[in-house]
Amino acid sequence: MGDHILDQQRAPDAVRCLVLPAKAQPGGATAPRAGARYVMELRWLQDFLMVAETGNFTRAAERRNTSQAAFSRRIKSLEAWLGFDLIDRSVYPTQLTPQGERFREHAGELLRQMLDARVELGGKPVRRQEHIRIALPFAMATSRLPHWWQLWSQERRLSCSVVVGNIHDLVTSLVSNNVDLMICYHQAQQPIHLDPDRYERAILGTEFLRPYASQALVTKGGASLPGRPTHPVPLLMYSPGVYFARLVDLILENAPVSGARVIESDMSDVLCEMALAGRGVAWLPESTVAASGRKGLTAVGGDKWALPLSMVAFRDRTNSQRSLNLFWSELCRYGTGQAGGGHERSIPRSTAKSPSRSSRSGR
Repeated sequence: MGDHILDQQRAPDAVRCLVLPAKAQPGGATAPRAGARYVMELRWLQDFLMVAETGNFTRAAERRNTSQAAFSRRIKSLEAWLGFDLIDRSVYPTQLTPQGERFREHAGELLRQMLDARVELGGKPVRRQEHIRIALPFAMATSRLPHWWQLWSQERRLSCSVVVGNIHDLVTSLVSNNVDLMICYHQAQQPIHLDPDRYERAILGTEFLRPYASQALVTKGGASLPGRPTHPVPLLMYSPGVYFARLVDLILENAPVSGARVIESDMSDVLCEMALAGRGVAWLPESTVAASGRKGLTAVGGDKWALPLSMVAFRDRTNSQRSLNLFWSELCRYGTGQAGGGHERSIPRSTAKSPSRSSRSGR
């Protein structure tokens, strides 16, 4: 790597930094003083790649387990070392500069090469883990992924990075190749438009999105659907634009309700907690209610206010990563047949613990 050397004194057990003799940099205000040795830490590359992936300094700092102030300083240090801006700070939300977009690929490749070199040349036999990057909604990450991961990773040396977000962010991560696998809820009336020739999918199971309320609210008569104009039902609703908000709108188009919005959130877990507290009626996935571990929620209104959902995994067919191919084979191992013109595999509900009749009612 020319003048690049590892700082062995600072990082005997981890690849941490590169040490370079200082050179004159474009935009001299950010360049180190002439003749000085200037250290570029590899964690700066990790920081930059994280903010490039999330598009948000606050979320990136949280995922890097540091304060936003320290995180911003490290990004500025990387820019000073490079001699050009990576982040366009004149716009919101966060965007990379043209140089930042080009540097993103170099940063990822450099980081991979350095870590691979350490494993290969370190003299210590290392059994490398297969690593998968998975994007999925927060509700699935908390209620479904623990069981799925136990099933998929058994008897294998496997690790994963979990990225949570809304449907738009998850799809963006998949098509940008920032994750290997996307898992999300899917409903035919609100399809996710991904080219089936490019993106393979597997159905992991089905469950229902249905209205729930606390037993106390039901007892008081405050959760009786469809409600009346004189006694509107208090509704705990998803924020506009959220995928579940569109699904609830579909339900209410077919089965109107006389209600009043009292709370909005883009997270089903928040609405679940509010429903448990007796604040109103919330449409929740069955798994979210089951994962809450509490018996205080009751399904209300009947099936006319419920909607079936598929849980679907997507992957890019052009991603030939060995670990992904092996993982996908394991994920599809329980498939029972082809659907959708050969683009979809169906995995029976036995791969995820199906709620019993009593748990479906929330009792």
